[in-house]
Amino acid sequence: MTTLLLTHPACLEHDTGIGHPEQADRLRAINDALSGAAFNDLKREEAPRAELSQIERLHPKAYVEMVQAEIPAELHNWLDPDTVVSPGSWEAALRATGAVIRAVDQVAAGHTDNAFCAIRPPGHHAEPAKAMGFCLFNSVAVAALHARTAHGATRVAVVDFDVHHGNGTQAAFWTDKNLFFGSTHQMPLFPGTGALDETGTGNIFNAPLRPGDGGEDFRAAFQDRILPALDAFAPDFILVSAGFDAHLKDPLAQIRLLEPDFAWVTEKLLEAAAKHSGGKLVSTLEGGYDLDALASSTGVHVKTLMGAS
Repeated sequence: MTTLLLTHPACLEHDTGIGHPEQADRLRAINDALSGAAFNDLKREEAPRAELSQIERLHPKAYVEMVQAEIPAELHNWLDPDTVVSPGSWEAALRATGAVIRAVDQVAAGHTDNAFCAIRPPGHHAEPAKAMGFCLFNSVAVAALHARTAHGATRVAVVDFDVHHGNGTQAAFWTDKNLFFGSTHQMPLFPGTGALDETGTGNIFNAPLRPGDGGEDFRAAFQDRILPALDAFAPDFILVSAGFDAHLKDPLAQIRLLEPDFAWVTEKLLEAAAKHSGGKLVSTLEGGYDLDALASSTGVHVKTLMGAS
C-alpha cells in the first residue's frame, strides 16, 4: 500500500492568459517538486476523464452544458471577472474532476492508503450552478457525492485549509446533514463567505482567521473548532481541499503559515481518518500562488501522506 498521485498533462493546457495568478506554472512547479528521489515510492496514475453523469450529481445539466458551450475555439473567454477558459479548459476540467473521483475509487477499494490529486483548474469556489474564483467544477464536492453513491459512504467530510473560503463546497453541502464541511480561511477576503454563524444544518464549521495570523492561530482554529467537530461527525470518508495560499509568501492573502504548519494539519487529518474512516483520505490541490512556496508546501503535504502508508 502507498500514496497515489493522480495528475494529467491536460491540466497544463488550461490557459488562463498572461498575468493570471492561476497559471500552468503552478502545476509544473508541483510536478518538479514531486519528481525528486524522496517521492520515488509514490504510485502514479494519469487521471481519467470524469463522466458527465458524475459531474451532474452536483452541477445541473444546464450548467455543465453552459460551461462546455463557453469554451472558445481559440484565445480566451471569461465566465466571470476571475474565471477564464481557453480551448484546453474543458479537457482539463474533466481530468481534474476525474482525478478526484478515481482517487476515491482507489482508496475505497483499498488499492492505496490515501491519494493526492495534482490538478487544475481548482474547484472549491464553483457553486452548483455558478463558476467563480478560477473554478469550473467543484471536484471535491463531486467526489464526496461519488463516495456516497458508488461506495456507500454515509458520512463524508471535506476539510478545506485554502486561504480563501470554499463557498462552493459549503453551498453544495448546506442542507445535507450527512455531508460535513470544515474550513479555515482568511476574513475579510474573497469570496466574502465563511463566517462563524454560517452553519448549514449544523454540518458547516467555519474557523475564520484574521489577516496577519500565523501558525499558532491556524493550529488553534483546527484544535478548537474543526477537529472536535470532525471527530463528533465521525466520517467514513475524508476529502481535503489542500490550498497552500495561506503560506507567508503567497501574494493573494496575508496569513503567515509555513511548511511545518501544512505538515501538522496533514498529520491531524490522517489521525482523524485512521480513527473514523479506516484511513480513507483523498486530498486535492486548490490554491497556492507563490511557486516556490506552493512546491515546498505541496511536497511536505505529500510526504506526510506517504508517511501514513
